[in-house]
Amino acid sequence: MLRVAVPNKGSLAEDASDMLREAGYRQRRDSKELMLDDPDNGVEFFFLRPRDIAVYVGSGTLDVGITGQDLLVDSGAPAEEVVQLGFAASTFRFAAVPGTAAAVGDLAGRRVATSYPGLVQGYLTRYGVSAEVVRLDGAVETAIGLGVADVIADVVSTGVTLRNAGLEVFGEPILHSQAVLIRRREAVEQQAVDVLVRRLQGVLVARQYVLMDYDVRVELVEQASAVTPGLESPTVSPLRDSGWVAVRAMVPRRSTNQVMDDLYALGARAIIVTSIHACRL
Repeated sequence: MLRVAVPNKGSLAEDASDMLREAGYRQRRDSKELMLDDPDNGVEFFFLRPRDIAVYVGSGTLDVGITGQDLLVDSGAPAEEVVQLGFAASTFRFAAVPGTAAAVGDLAGRRVATSYPGLVQGYLTRYGVSAEVVRLDGAVETAIGLGVADVIADVVSTGVTLRNAGLEVFGEPILHSQAVLIRRREAVEQQAVDVLVRRLQGVLVARQYVLMDYDVRVELVEQASAVTPGLESPTVSPLRDSGWVAVRAMVPRRSTNQVMDDLYALGARAIIVTSIHACRL
């Protein structure tokens, strides 16, 4: 049985379970469940604190797990990224009172408060900066005002929370993070892991693309194919009217409406878009 660690709470847990469910795996119905068997797919799921998953996987206790890149780096566990999953995106930045610092080199000798000490210490070491890393759990934006730190390092989305605390970001991002599937470094290759990866990649593609069908006159096929090239090439099928053909191609979801407009302007008709639930490429 393949042993898979899944986050047990929060948006990371919800998104991970949704993706696994779309990939054809059973998922729990009760958030209090800590383990779930999926005998049809030969998998056991263990629902753990997101921050602990890299430790379990790195130790070899569990085969693979879903967690954030930030948590993987922060843990220092001997685990590695297998595939990026495209959700739970976040950006880590330094922030301070305006005028305190402008770049990472300005942090030498200062106190940096964060909930991710491993991540921040590794970043500072990489740049040869000696600073005191102060570990705090939870919100860190009050650390400067309370005299615990000179600078903070935290997740930044809109920056509103920081501005409300009188702080501003500076320097380059420490890390751009998202959810990833991880495994122990130098782990023995497992067919079940390969199957899991292919299924998750299939979900990623299905989320990024739609299937577009349309009819177009024969003499316009080349122009239409340039608009919808597909992944390799579009499928072109004859219609009863010999002057027309039916075309099918995968199109990036984000550009669906623009592609439909371009095809219609070209002369295509009966343009239909269908969601893709799963695929293998």
